[in-house]
Amino acid sequence: MVMKANRPTDLVAVVDVIDPDATAAGAVNGSWVSAADFSSFMAIVMAGTLGASATLDFKIEQATDASGTGAKDITGKAVTQITQGGTNQSDTQAIVEFCGEDLDVDNDFTHVRMVMTVGAATSDAGAVLMGLDARYGPASDRDAASVGEIIGLDA
Repeated sequence: MVMKANRPTDLVAVVDVIDPDATAAGAVNGSWVSAADFSSFMAIVMAGTLGASATLDFKIEQATDASGTGAKDITGKAVTQITQGGTNQSDTQAIVEFCGEDLDVDNDFTHVRMVMTVGAATSDAGAVLMGLDARYGPASDRDAASVGEIIGLDA
């Protein structure tokens, strides 16, 4: 058997999730995550069945600490609104990529979170934030507490 140089979990961690669920109209915020631990991030929002006339918005915010001080959007890191019956519609996904340099580092912004907003009607949706290329140690050392199991390549 040929051994892999790096396991995927050495390179990528699930650092936060917005659990997939039937979500009532309103915003659902992810947790604040330090941007210092990874070279880059990838957020995936997943729209399931959207309610009648529903919309789904998704963006990345930044803050100066883990409690969300000074929270504001990261410029250009929001998906085109997903709508029921539109071009971006039910049963679709959208991806937002970003890195630490996208934050307002001149003003000491150091943390990021996902914001998913359902409009008009309860809709199935969820999101996952992945940290890529951990700066120190394997990425899986920084997995969110909700990650229950990793089945490695050598299993």
